[in-house]
Amino acid sequence: MTTVSPATAGPLNDVRPMTGAEYLESLRDGRTVYIGGERVADVTSHPAFRNSARSIAQLYDALHEPEAEGVLRVPTDTGNGGFTHPYFRTARSSDDLLLARDAIVAWQRRVYGWMGRTPDYKAGFFGTLQANADLYGPFRDNALRWYKEAQERVLYFNHAIAHPPIDRDRPADRTADVCVHVEEETDAGLVVSGAKVVATGSAITNANFIAHFGLPIRDKKFGLVFTVPTNAPGLKLICRSSYEWAAAAQGSPFDYPLSSRMDENDAIMVFDRVLVPWEDVFMYDAGAANAFAARSGVQERFTFHGCARLAVKLDFIAGCVLKGVEATGVSAFRGVQAQVGEILNWRDLFWGLSDAMAKSPLPWHGGSVRPNVNYANAYRTFMGVGYPKIKEIIQKTLGSGLIYLNSHADDWRNPEIRPYLDRYLRGSRDMAAVDRVKLLKLLWDCVGTEFAGRHELYERSYAGDHEGIRVQTLLAYQSSGQAQQLKGFAEQCMADYDLDGWTRPDLINPGAGR
Repeated sequence: MTTVSPATAGPLNDVRPMTGAEYLESLRDGRTVYIGGERVADVTSHPAFRNSARSIAQLYDALHEPEAEGVLRVPTDTGNGGFTHPYFRTARSSDDLLLARDAIVAWQRRVYGWMGRTPDYKAGFFGTLQANADLYGPFRDNALRWYKEAQERVLYFNHAIAHPPIDRDRPADRTADVCVHVEEETDAGLVVSGAKVVATGSAITNANFIAHFGLPIRDKKFGLVFTVPTNAPGLKLICRSSYEWAAAAQGSPFDYPLSSRMDENDAIMVFDRVLVPWEDVFMYDAGAANAFAARSGVQERFTFHGCARLAVKLDFIAGCVLKGVEATGVSAFRGVQAQVGEILNWRDLFWGLSDAMAKSPLPWHGGSVRPNVNYANAYRTFMGVGYPKIKEIIQKTLGSGLIYLNSHADDWRNPEIRPYLDRYLRGSRDMAAVDRVKLLKLLWDCVGTEFAGRHELYERSYAGDHEGIRVQTLLAYQSSGQAQQLKGFAEQCMADYDLDGWTRPDLINPGAGR
């Protein structure tokens, strides 16, 4: 069994990130995961999770490849003599952020931008803990210890911070039977019950990060920020339907090349009197938990990861579309060219925002820096606008080509129908039918399958609700003084004139002599 509680001893020089095989073995830990009405004995072999887990395993193996040095792998800053993914270290310059961004990109290219909760995603939190340790008050030492442990081992955490969407107009402490809360304080830690959503990918993570996000709370019992191993007694994951499992049952990798290996299953996370040791607690206070999102630095850093990931995903989608319009014979149509150009514009926008977040960092605690919050918030808004638009463009430009496809890879092995497939499904300019179908099935998995629909919802919503992210942008401008500066700019113009005309001596009023 693999534990994820951090060691209390000093630095150990033999601590290193897991290999892919070690990661897969770490998941065989007795965790309680339900899908299809049954408890899963082993997520690494169950058809709902096994290939998605292996998609993560390849990322861990990549850390150990020689070419990873200086790109995916850099020395730790904890003194243990090991190596880590750059995003787990405190960033102290624009160069540090660019190095981290490029490492995020390098991992994402291995999953084509389709897995948002890779292990470096929670580095958005763990990478803040050294610089911002004082935020955690009496649990400051826990923050520093977790900074060290997460960095040295590149631990795979997910998070679950949202409350079940029941009585959303009421704060968590007024729906006490539903939301995560403390039932009992003990010498060993806090006994916690309740539920969290949406635990994306948690079935194949080592542990989870839990926090409060939502309407302000008053009751300390709900003011919790902590970590919990996925195999903690009393912790249960009730998963949504698996696109990977459905893809294996209904088709093949040829038919569902994305669904069948990169399904980050979302789950309802239930706490049934789970013991959270004191050493795994970051906050236990209503006021502190209310302020966590705004003060922790997590918001800027998870959006930094998300923007880099989306940029890679759009590279992939753009490449598929460029090939798709050629395969269907519409690449020379001016209207199609305009639509494809817009996809490329969206792609450039998110790469530009990613650059801007890193190259215009904001000073933070103790000489550290954080990604620029203005560009982070712009990404949060426009990802929800751009992604559905891109999906619409693909459906418009490729039309029936996305569904004018045969049912299964096995059709190509049937000699009775293969000649018809080769003749009637061929692509433009004598493109082989099997190649055309392979490409368009990939595009259908991008925009038409249940997997694709979930991804659209993810891009729209994972950074916050569509109104909240815009309101938070306004609040950030107001709190930083930028709103006042912008108003001052307008007032500067208004000061140039009054009822009597221009107030500036270099301008000439109407009616003045020529």
